[in-house]
Amino acid sequence: MLYIVGLGLSDERDITVKGLEAVKGSERIYLEAYTSILMVPKERLEAFYGKEVIVAHRETVESNSDDILRDADKIDVSLLVVGDPYGATTHTDLVIRAHELGIKVKTIHNASIMNAVGSTGLQLYSFGQTISMVFFTENWRPDSFYDRVSENAKIGLHTLCLLDIKVREQSIENMMRNRPIYEPPRFMTVNQAVEQLLEVEEKRQEKAYTEDTIAVGVSRLGSDDQVIKAGTLKQLLTVDFGKPLHSLVLVGSRLHLLEAEILRENAVDLDVLNLVLKRDYGIDK
Repeated sequence: MLYIVGLGLSDERDITVKGLEAVKGSERIYLEAYTSILMVPKERLEAFYGKEVIVAHRETVESNSDDILRDADKIDVSLLVVGDPYGATTHTDLVIRAHELGIKVKTIHNASIMNAVGSTGLQLYSFGQTISMVFFTENWRPDSFYDRVSENAKIGLHTLCLLDIKVREQSIENMMRNRPIYEPPRFMTVNQAVEQLLEVEEKRQEKAYTEDTIAVGVSRLGSDDQVIKAGTLKQLLTVDFGKPLHSLVLVGSRLHLLEAEILRENAVDLDVLNLVLKRDYGIDK
């Protein structure tokens, strides 16, 4: 059996009881380590499970999946995924390959940013399409996400922005020379995401959002030191959200009174927030 086990958002204790049982019964355990990161090192997982954990990088999961699936028709193998296995990404190719080999697959779900974002006080059923934001480079500044944000904004829905992480990325030179040398990990901050959003709005000029749009920045959601701050995009440019991982929500115009009340509790500047809520969202205190 191949178990695909969600680990939750924070540390080794976030795994479910069912997930822990699957891990303890598995002969090999892989940790998928490229779509997200847990807030504790692999060694903490190994100590908690009493088992060795093998780090599975992108090339392992996507190109060498047979290594993971080896003998999984005879023994139990677990693939650990931060968050929920199908929250922000899917491992469909691996599941299809397992089925082709006659291997049974069982998914064990957990919390992910896709539902934990409800901690902001924004109602989950008022979210539209989720977008991913990648790091801009000198020659590559993609703005395809803007159309999704615009579609959400037109019907008043919130937009969850998932922010880029770079783990085991190679420079172009090292890639061309086929040298296994990797750049230091990078994690996009709320501040960087806001900068890129405003740059794209300046270019597109379609007012899917402005610097006065209310947004909520979050970091380390699900941990004991999580941060949730609400304010205008302009305000969030200078807020220190601390260590990764960060995410951002653009607040839609169909904001409910109860949602607004929670935003006030997390306001960067309550007076400014109340002014914008009244002026742009029609919500008075």
